[in-house]
Amino acid sequence: KKKKKNPSSTATYTGIIEETKMKFVAALSLLASASAFAPSQQSARSVTSLNAERSKSLPFMNRPPLLDGSMAGDVGFDPLGLSQIDEVGIDLYWLREAEIKHCRVAMLAVAGILQVEIFGPAPGCEMATAKNQMDAFWQIWNAHPQYIAAGFIGIMMIEAVSGIATTTGRESGERAPGDFGLDPLGFKKGSAEGYKRLEAQEIANGRLAMFAAAGEIVQGMTTDEGALGNLMT
Repeated sequence: KKKKKNPSSTATYTGIIEETKMKFVAALSLLASASAFAPSQQSARSVTSLNAERSKSLPFMNRPPLLDGSMAGDVGFDPLGLSQIDEVGIDLYWLREAEIKHCRVAMLAVAGILQVEIFGPAPGCEMATAKNQMDAFWQIWNAHPQYIAAGFIGIMMIEAVSGIATTTGRESGERAPGDFGLDPLGFKKGSAEGYKRLEAQEIANGRLAMFAAAGEIVQGMTTDEGALGNLMT
């Protein structure tokens, strides 16, 4: 005789199987949900990391590695990659020294050109009557070449001192680029934040002055007018 199946046992097994299937489906759903959200989170982290490496001045380019914002006026602008040059004695320290030097010279040049146009030539240089400063330079050269020679000798002496300071400062790391310890008005004695603001202003005005000096010279040679004359016409 065949044994009769127990209906209650069959129902119990069926229930266990169904419960197992439901747990398995739930686990798959949870895994699918987690995998669906994981790429978005990873993508968000990638976008955040990418934005953090972008240049402030050129958002479509990555920030140069050495321009981390620690220097005054540093906004990550280096499309030619000059900050990464480290050959024949030229590195970021040397380039920064050169920039500050030219900023200061350009500010003096712009002020000097305007001073001559407004108040006239300095005593002993009365022959420099040309409105264009390049023509005035040659007028002085023709009348008193010793003035120009003395100026060149002074520049050579200043460059010698600057070169020694730059070389020793780069090797020792104890001197910031452009720092000659010259502070007769005691700006460094104030707050650190205030001094940093002054450093940023020096760089900003110096960069503007380099454009201004170049514009005054080129436009003066083109029109034979002074800076103020070109501004008014």
